[in-house]
Amino acid sequence: MPQNATTIGSSASFGFGDRIGLATPGHVAAMRRAGQGITPIYAQQSIREMSRTGRTPEDVMADAMQALDAVGWEAAHGADADHLKTPDDVSRTAAAGFTFFTIDPSDHVDQQADNYDAATIDEKFARVQDVSTWVNDYSGKTITLPNDTHLEFDALSVRRAAVKYGPAIEAALKLANHIRSVQEEHSRPYEIELSVDETDQPTTLVEHFIIADQCVARGMKLVSLAPRFIGELEKGVDYIGDVAALEASLRDHAAISSELGDYKLSLHSGSDKLSMYGALARATDGQFHVKTAGTSYLEALRVVALEDASLFREIIEFARSRYDTDRATYHVHATLDMVPGLEEISDSGRQTDLYLERWETVPSGRGFMEAGRQILHCTFGSVLADRQLGAAVRACLESHQGTYASVLEEHFARHLQALQQ
Repeated sequence: MPQNATTIGSSASFGFGDRIGLATPGHVAAMRRAGQGITPIYAQQSIREMSRTGRTPEDVMADAMQALDAVGWEAAHGADADHLKTPDDVSRTAAAGFTFFTIDPSDHVDQQADNYDAATIDEKFARVQDVSTWVNDYSGKTITLPNDTHLEFDALSVRRAAVKYGPAIEAALKLANHIRSVQEEHSRPYEIELSVDETDQPTTLVEHFIIADQCVARGMKLVSLAPRFIGELEKGVDYIGDVAALEASLRDHAAISSELGDYKLSLHSGSDKLSMYGALARATDGQFHVKTAGTSYLEALRVVALEDASLFREIIEFARSRYDTDRATYHVHATLDMVPGLEEISDSGRQTDLYLERWETVPSGRGFMEAGRQILHCTFGSVLADRQLGAAVRACLESHQGTYASVLEEHFARHLQALQQ
């Protein structure tokens, strides 16, 4: 029997999201092939994903544990209750046995703070100063990090951090206290990841320092932090940006972690970001967490394309009809006119190429993206919730479980190998 999910600590870790409940055998195969030195998280699902797929925390945990039993996995593994926003989210996932809790206070972040002038910052600060009483503790300071980077905490930068993140820090600390209370009640270990990555604007080094310092000093059991890194980390595609500049920035973020508590840097939207994995591993000296989710669904659709071309065609058509609505909660650049509709492509191989493989130029010139892949990624909830299509996808995967496991093994072995640098 597999051991129950447990805490992982500061060692390298990798999260495998499974939106259907059939992916764990393939995830395990990839770990056995290429996951040396990395601890896996197999049961991982956000509340948002559960609501879109009609699954419960108990479903997610049971699917993972049954699969681990079937394939004979006996090593350590974690369980991530992702993107938690409310005490009820925590209570539901804790009751199911999750041990890794990802707090998402993004609803409390001022997404426009980087654009405000000094006068606007002063005006906005007056509204949040009651939850940002720490401002004077940082203003005017200079801190030298272990890698000799100097952080200048000028008054405007600190106040901007208070406007941008002050309420979010307080919301995160309240939820962390609830997590501690619930897990103590269950007599279970726990650890917390804080996600501040779902913003349009990168998290500055000063902001990272303040966020982490406040959380650690005030008792949060912080195991990893997901800042909003520079460049673009869109769903379902590789990193868009200057990898060398990113690695330099990652080194500074990792130095803050080392200075404040040795928590890990976490990469969200980590699916398919292979070009930056080496930079992440080197900059953090192998102390990282990577979170993936949608890519296992896309690889499920690859199996559908291989085994039932007519069903794949239906999914493409349905996804295109849903995309403009479903993309609202995602940071993506794909538009429907970037990839031909089915009336223009009849060959099944061409459909797979355009919707799961091909990279299209972003009109803004900021890089490349797989437009078809993003259309399929963002519409996963609509497809799986559709009575006919959702059942058909599941039936196809259940009939070809070996193919699905092999496809996932190959896909994630590439991810894990790219992190061994």
